[in-house]
Amino acid sequence: MTDTLLPNGIKGSGGENTYFKKGCSPFAQTGRSKLQNKRAGLNQEIIKQMRMRAGAENLLKASSNNKVKEMVLLELSYVNSNLQLLMGELEGLNSSVDVYQNTQETSNIPLIALGLKETKEVDFSTFFKDFILEHYSEDGNSYEDEIADLMDLRQACRTPSRNETGVELLAKYFSHLPLMESRFFSPSRPTGIFFTWYDSFTGVPVCQQNLSLEKASILFNMAALYSQIGTRSDRQTIVGLEEAISSFQKAAGTLNHLKETFTHTPSYDMSPAMLSMLIRMMLAQAQECLFEKTALPGIRNQFSSLMKMAQEAAKVSELYDQVHHSMIQTPIKDNVPFFWSTMSQVKTNHYRSMAHYFVASALLDHQLGPSDDEDQQEKTLSQVYDRLPEGRSPLDILKNEEERKRIGKAHIRRAILGHEEALRIYGLCHHLNKMDILQEILKASLGRSLQKFEENENEEEFTDYTEAPDIISKTEHKAEMEVPAATKGPLSVFSAKQRWTAPRTIRLRPEDRDLGFTLKGESPVQVVSLDPLCPAAADSLKEGDYIVAVGDTDCKWMGVGEVMRLLKDVNEEGIDMQVVSIMENNAQMPTKSATFCGNLPKTYSMICLAHDDDEKKSRKVSKKLSFISWGLKNKLKSASTLSLPTADNSGALPWNKPCPTFPSSSSYNNDSALY
Repeated sequence: MTDTLLPNGIKGSGGENTYFKKGCSPFAQTGRSKLQNKRAGLNQEIIKQMRMRAGAENLLKASSNNKVKEMVLLELSYVNSNLQLLMGELEGLNSSVDVYQNTQETSNIPLIALGLKETKEVDFSTFFKDFILEHYSEDGNSYEDEIADLMDLRQACRTPSRNETGVELLAKYFSHLPLMESRFFSPSRPTGIFFTWYDSFTGVPVCQQNLSLEKASILFNMAALYSQIGTRSDRQTIVGLEEAISSFQKAAGTLNHLKETFTHTPSYDMSPAMLSMLIRMMLAQAQECLFEKTALPGIRNQFSSLMKMAQEAAKVSELYDQVHHSMIQTPIKDNVPFFWSTMSQVKTNHYRSMAHYFVASALLDHQLGPSDDEDQQEKTLSQVYDRLPEGRSPLDILKNEEERKRIGKAHIRRAILGHEEALRIYGLCHHLNKMDILQEILKASLGRSLQKFEENENEEEFTDYTEAPDIISKTEHKAEMEVPAATKGPLSVFSAKQRWTAPRTIRLRPEDRDLGFTLKGESPVQVVSLDPLCPAAADSLKEGDYIVAVGDTDCKWMGVGEVMRLLKDVNEEGIDMQVVSIMENNAQMPTKSATFCGNLPKTYSMICLAHDDDEKKSRKVSKKLSFISWGLKNKLKSASTLSLPTADNSGALPWNKPCPTFPSSSSYNNDSALY
């Protein structure tokens, strides 16, 4: 298997090879890697066909020749047909959920994972170097290594590993974006850097010059990666189920953060309606895993335990029903894979039928005896139903054996009908038909309900058409979003929003025991209370200047105490101090950003969560620190229990925490974690 960590070829300060955190090799021959490579290829074909369509439409408008128009119309029909086929293939990739499942998974219903959004490479080098020279008055070529590190980090984010390390990789790049936006993306001038991302569902490309699309897309991919980690978990163990639950809750929380932070995103997969549906789906899958966790040790064959599991199953069914109704709304239904809506409908019927089966088992197999707690059973039964057949009370049903049997058989009939409906819907989707595990589980569930009905069927009895009441959904452990903490704001002084004069040199001499000014601020230090008659003022020092260097020491990140020690330790020759002054900048923030979607120019308002410009971040002094210094380098079951039907019919660090040092290649030894 191809190694997932690649050396960058730069020697560390200690003389050892330094490794940057890398993504998985795009050539790794895993199912997930092949699927993502197909997605990238389809995206390229889709943009090619969209460009051809745009050209044909322009020619159709410009031409007055009827013969030319007929040829163009024919070409347009051909291109549109190709687009439909390509988008159908993309839908098929989104329906290939079996690739994302645990390799050992043989007895659980498959879960749905989101595919990663694809993006094009971006070259920051030329623009950043020019901006550093023009805006910060420093030589951009001296920061080639730092810029290369940032580009390597973004490139690695295109192929993150399917584990917490992959999430940390995306979070590492995401944490750099506000800093990068503050320092290099001025509101008064275009950058010339275009970020291109492809819609996860339609493959339509979206291109923007600002960082809002970049931030939103990275967040989407973090949620997608969490969903893939959840589907990959081993749901036959408590630890695996807990990992799946946590992953789906984090996916929902990340998507919710994306929804609340960014609005008017031009990419449809990140529209509010689509994100709301995806959040519901992630929470429904987390609730399904919570149900499986409760049932994994075995369901006690007791009245109260069966009733509890019935309400837990009803809760899962209710959530999937909400997901299904979200998916069939316009315009979501036109973009969501038919497989997804079919799967949610199958699970709605399956878990509702399981709820009726559990209630039927409780009523048919556990008659009220002298030693049973009558009051407790009455209370339990009354909480399961929101209504009862007219003229009946919970106590009547519990004490009357015939009535209890009648209601129990009514529940088992509803269970059978629900399982049959789930199998019917399963047969309507050809993508579902490829999932033999799902079909086996549905058939096993139906068979169990039929067996229960036959055990309680009496040929001498008249057919009873009593309708079983609906079951109230209830859960003791509700799936909740794990909301990520807001990202920290960028530095307020050294940013692209501010403009400075070129650094000026002020000569300080030892005889000037009284400097004639005072300093304030944490970092950078600012000159205040300047005596206009002091030698420093005569040497062009101004009140409000920022000290950026004392002698050969860069002090942009130093506090007042450190700078004062440098100024006091002056020998007889004196010392030079470099300062910069802020220039007035009256440029207004543009309200819109240029966007190109499918090669057609458009404009979209991109509103993102405001960062706290007053927040400052102190850094340790090193040999070379400057406006763009960031650290990217790092060293190296018993008879008294019931079980859920199965296919064989047998009974970490949150992304918002500080990133640790990059792991060694041993973190990637597991082939199933490869991209």
